[in-house]
Amino acid sequence: MIETFQKEGFQAYIVGGCVRDLLCGNVPSDWDVATNATPEQIRMVFPDSYCDNKFGTVAVRMGCPETPDYIEIEVTPYRIESKYTDKRHPDKVEWADNINDDLSRRDFTVNAIALSYIKEGGLPKVEVIDLFGGRQDLLCKVIRAVRDPNERFLEDALRMIRAVRFAVTLGRDWRIDAVTEQAIKDNSKWLKEVSQERIRDEFVKMIMSPRAAEGIELLRRLGLLSYIMPELLEGYGVGQNKHHVYDCYQHSVKALEFAAQKGFDMQVRMASLLHDIGKPRAKAGDGLDSTFYNHEVIGARLAKQILERMRFSNKDCNKIVHLVRYHLFYYNVGEVGEASVRRLVRNVGKENLEQLLQVRMADRIGSGCPKAEPYKLRHLRYLMEKTSLDPISAKMIKTNGQNIMAILGIKPGPKVGRILDILLGQILEDPTKNTSNYLDDETRRLGAFDDANLESIAASAKKQVGAVEMKRDQMTKKKYWVT
Repeated sequence: MIETFQKEGFQAYIVGGCVRDLLCGNVPSDWDVATNATPEQIRMVFPDSYCDNKFGTVAVRMGCPETPDYIEIEVTPYRIESKYTDKRHPDKVEWADNINDDLSRRDFTVNAIALSYIKEGGLPKVEVIDLFGGRQDLLCKVIRAVRDPNERFLEDALRMIRAVRFAVTLGRDWRIDAVTEQAIKDNSKWLKEVSQERIRDEFVKMIMSPRAAEGIELLRRLGLLSYIMPELLEGYGVGQNKHHVYDCYQHSVKALEFAAQKGFDMQVRMASLLHDIGKPRAKAGDGLDSTFYNHEVIGARLAKQILERMRFSNKDCNKIVHLVRYHLFYYNVGEVGEASVRRLVRNVGKENLEQLLQVRMADRIGSGCPKAEPYKLRHLRYLMEKTSLDPISAKMIKTNGQNIMAILGIKPGPKVGRILDILLGQILEDPTKNTSNYLDDETRRLGAFDDANLESIAASAKKQVGAVEMKRDQMTKKKYWVT
């Protein structure tokens, strides 16, 4: 693409995050190009492209859509931007004449590096434009605003969250420059001018990183969390009872930390962060014996308000709120029976069980417990699976009492049940026999037996069914390491 632009007499540079990723030795997830061509000229050079935004960005299709190497590259004219009245968008967009002006408007130095190539002696040579020390900041793992950070954040207040997101997603040991940090603290109030959708997108990217918990704490320390999730801050310094090591806020962050370390999905991570968000409002008493009755109900209501405010999808909102509502289930081996487990499964939904148990594990680690999944939680998994399995019964075979009575011309009685028991035993031994033809023929054969013989065969079949049930139960117990 760069060479194509140059042949047509235009300049073109790879810019933005893809340059940062390349210099860090990572494969870019997407590509951005800046050029001195106008949107109309870009489309003339690359007819297979489209533009549907006011910033002049043209999406250029490269390759065939049916092939793995197909990509869309975003190409934008060099531009300078005027005043940002709403702290989100430039009042107007003007094209610039050179790459230097374009790099000057970017957010952070590590994102303000441009790459192209020139030919010297017929050989291509990489050309690097780095006006603000971005390569040095990459080496030092520093997020630093381009020029005056106050101006950058007044242009677009979302950049303050982006600074935190980059600090926790680019890898270990990354940090925000001290001057940039202070500017974030000074300008944090402008975050209220940013749309919730944009805040949500940056927030989700942050919590999906392995260092999600560090991101939350950095948001708090820089004064941004109060404009994103003030309900979480209510738990800061709010002590808990004897079952917890950390205060409410620390507990939630620790739970998220575990969920991120385990690679749990976004819904579980959000539920882990929000599962105890109702505790500060439910707290009664003080010290080691304080209580938090109904905090899961209050928390579910608060979680719903937060997620709806941040414009999460209905699907994500409903799932996360559900996990918060039911995270406080009670289970102790020998105290809670199968009926209670079935009721829990019914309330939570079979499809949500694994996520609920993951939230519970995060909750335990966030409470200071040494084990995420102790014996009683493994035993609960065993009972959940056991109660969810279809029972071994005559309903599994492709015949029924009505059919047997019709074939033999008999009325309801013990003989029908005994034949069903015998047929069930046969298909457990050989599932291929579970066909209507076989079962009808076998029904006719068994119908000729006298009651005594039929009762004896049926008794043996019942023992066989019991043995299968016992073996299945043993295998399920072994799966979860319970006895």
